[in-house]
Amino acid sequence: MKCVIEGNGIKVFGKAILALSRIGDEIWLDPLEVGLAIRTVNSYQSAYACFSFSPLFFWKYVRGLETQNNSQAVKCKLNLKCVLPMFRAVLCRERSVDRCEITIKSSDNRVIFHFRCRHGITKTYNLRYQESEALQAVFPSHLCPNMLMARSKLLGGIVVHFPVSQEEVTLSISALKVTMRTFYEEESDCFKGMNTAMTLHPDEFDVFQIGEDSSVTFCLKELRGLLSFAESYALPVSCQFGGAGQPVSFTVKDMTLEAHVVLSTLTEPDQENSSRPPPGEDCPAEIPKTTASATPQEPMSISDGDCVASSQNSEVFNPSSLMRKMVQLQASPEILPNPRFPPQSALTTPVTPATFKIRSLLFGAVRNGGDGQIAELPSLVCASDTEDDVGTQETLR
Repeated sequence: MKCVIEGNGIKVFGKAILALSRIGDEIWLDPLEVGLAIRTVNSYQSAYACFSFSPLFFWKYVRGLETQNNSQAVKCKLNLKCVLPMFRAVLCRERSVDRCEITIKSSDNRVIFHFRCRHGITKTYNLRYQESEALQAVFPSHLCPNMLMARSKLLGGIVVHFPVSQEEVTLSISALKVTMRTFYEEESDCFKGMNTAMTLHPDEFDVFQIGEDSSVTFCLKELRGLLSFAESYALPVSCQFGGAGQPVSFTVKDMTLEAHVVLSTLTEPDQENSSRPPPGEDCPAEIPKTTASATPQEPMSISDGDCVASSQNSEVFNPSSLMRKMVQLQASPEILPNPRFPPQSALTTPVTPATFKIRSLLFGAVRNGGDGQIAELPSLVCASDTEDDVGTQETLR
């Protein structure tokens, strides 16, 4: 394949490469009978762009005998980091370049860019390409219920109000207005950044066709390149989309070229929740259960001589009898048929000397008198007014 670009076409071709660089890191050169197609896709495969140049765009366009004889055309993939500096320099010195020749040699897998500049200066770049399959986005845009067409200057004036750091925007359409506003995934993020919303009347569009009210959320970064290209040559931009979760397509057409950008959109939260199975089916939640018939752990032996002083300046007492009473409550299911305590409550926690002393202080200290009678001392914790706490206190007593 060999094509020759002259004059202002070099600048147009360079801006097309610049617009593709905002979407992907690699480009596919696909020589066809109807012209040369340059495609790209981002790393997440959520954005696709294609610039198609008809043979009338070139001063000379030869597809090549080897591609005409074969049923499959040559499809080469190039790294944009190697191609972009060539045309970026051309855009800076557009008047110094008279001709650009692009040749694809399938025999040695090379793409040759030959620039003829003024004063007899020539620049030649030899890039080795990688053979790859055809890259094509299957999206019937003509079946979309909603279609908008407006001047690129109008859309560019809307996008310029959004900060460069803004990743996603939401486009909403109804019979009365079209709104574009910022989108934040988390509700708390909307308070950290700047919220922007632009509303347009249907009369401001050249074509306003609505089949259903809908809102789509897409990435704004991939769209800026196409709008900048269209605004440079005052080309109208058309937009076709449907509901949330369906792709949105932006198109720029001219007599000698055609550009398409297809972006994926976010689905509505209701659709995501409906598609997820109930948590009880796939991921059953493990609920800890406390059975009263479980064998309790052996309590640590505590001598009867260990005494605990009360913080209410009461007499020194011997808590051994209270400990036996609490262990009995924990072990016998007849006393507590329906325990109301959580799994980590005082009745299921393993007994240690520290927890034993704390229980003695909180749930009522007793003293073993000389006559063998057990006397209750004032409790340090007052009962709550709720029915559950009252019932728990009565059960403990």
